[in-house]
Amino acid sequence: MGAKHDMALKISSRNSGLLGLDITATSVKLLELKPTKKGYKAVSYTVEPLPANAVNEKNLQDVEAVGDAIRRAVKRSGTRTKTCAVAVPSAMVITKVIQMSEDLKPHEMDAQIQLEADQYIPYQLEEVNLDFHVMGPAEDANGMVDVLLAASRSENVEDRTAACEIGGLDVKIVDVEPYTMEGAFKLIKHQVPDEGEGQTVAILDVGASMTSLCVLRDQSLIYTREQPFGGKQLTEEIMRRYGLSYEDAGRVKRVGGLPDNYEPEVLGPFRDLMVQQANRFLQFFFSADKNDYVDQIVLAGGCTGIPGVAELIEQRIGTPTLIADPFGEMAISSDIPAQRLRDDGPAMMIASGLALRGTEQ
Repeated sequence: MGAKHDMALKISSRNSGLLGLDITATSVKLLELKPTKKGYKAVSYTVEPLPANAVNEKNLQDVEAVGDAIRRAVKRSGTRTKTCAVAVPSAMVITKVIQMSEDLKPHEMDAQIQLEADQYIPYQLEEVNLDFHVMGPAEDANGMVDVLLAASRSENVEDRTAACEIGGLDVKIVDVEPYTMEGAFKLIKHQVPDEGEGQTVAILDVGASMTSLCVLRDQSLIYTREQPFGGKQLTEEIMRRYGLSYEDAGRVKRVGGLPDNYEPEVLGPFRDLMVQQANRFLQFFFSADKNDYVDQIVLAGGCTGIPGVAELIEQRIGTPTLIADPFGEMAISSDIPAQRLRDDGPAMMIASGLALRGTEQ
């Protein structure tokens, strides 16, 4: 998967003016970007919390509750845009690279893929949303091109589409999270040596309940993996240790107010756990790739707000580590709380990648 691509499982002919909508385990993140002469401008943004268990490990358990949160997010953001892009996690998508004749026109390629897809996809074709993207000439076969197939069970797409419809939005693009992260890299490449050219960059996104690793080489995605782990474990430990409700535990985790023993006895061990997880993810990558190093680790996700975690990972793993800052060089609309958007930046990478789809002509 070396070439640049913008995979989507449902594509509109015109992408101009789209909300990026990232549905996570704990919230709906909404972002709208507009292209400017110097880059991009954030024009709409909000983060709307979700009820507990409305989403479980990226599965929408309560579509109605998610739809209500989307409606609130749209209203609170003040946007007038009614179309959006959403993403499904890589665990819900099967991808495969196949070779096809370079002479085929797009509609001929589509017809041939529909005929042959059952060789590559272990589901009935009527049960999946299928898409493809031509990556470029095949290295080892003249006259052929590498084509990336992506398929997701229709229910994964339909749940998200239904929630958006309840929220008053029309889904134009359903993307795949790792490719969305690859797209968002353009907003943080200024943070990375040589803007990622000739570099192997590991983006570790530690969310509430899932952690994902996306490795980019020369700015292109070459590896992805996700596993259950996230800030929810810290919240649950605070609940257990201090006898708090889930909501109260989440609040004090963010704003403080816990006893003196919190730092050494609860937060410290969780930070150590984050380092272990980061190391484990990298070992999985090294065992799959012929190289056993990365040049740069970029931390994303809500857990980057834990003080000292980037420094600890850099110190223990020995790889330069920084926190993603997608809005650091971006113009921000005057009616958006700029500091809050920048603080949320590391957790807005997927939303940013989706919002960028709305800036393509």
